[in-house]
Amino acid sequence: MLAGETDAFRAIIETYQAYLYRAVYPILNDQKDAEDVLQEAFVKIFVSLPRYQHQGFKTWITRIAVNTAIDYRRKRSNRREYLTDTHEEHAMPVSENAAELEVVRKERGELIAKYVNDLPANYREVVVAFYLEEKSYQQIADEQGIEIKTVASKLFRARTWMKKHWKEEDLR
Repeated sequence: MLAGETDAFRAIIETYQAYLYRAVYPILNDQKDAEDVLQEAFVKIFVSLPRYQHQGFKTWITRIAVNTAIDYRRKRSNRREYLTDTHEEHAMPVSENAAELEVVRKERGELIAKYVNDLPANYREVVVAFYLEEKSYQQIADEQGIEIKTVASKLFRARTWMKKHWKEEDLR
């Protein structure tokens, strides 16, 4: 693709279109919106390909598609809030399928918990604190009574361990 073969991008679209549609549809709950967002996402993927780091392609394109869907939903929601504020009687209600999103979140959470429990104990605490509890290196170092460099080292080693032991396909 980077060498100028445009058919290569067509192969990317054909390979990942259904998968990405399934990723963005629950966010939007509308077939037409999901198709529009998917088209926009593929444009962003095409434009961003030269910056791709060659690590986890499927994860990378999924992140682009999901972020595009979230941005679209925010814009749509803001537009509806504006309509509600200015034209109360003509506004369309914002409908979200909260139950479906909750099921997806729960399944993802259970999968993440399983993988986190598989981490070696000396990495698990730092990974949970940094990624799940969103604590800074300084907060982690203070809480665990270790140096900031030790936190950075443990996170680096944990990432290396995860890359070695976890497959991208398993985390779908």
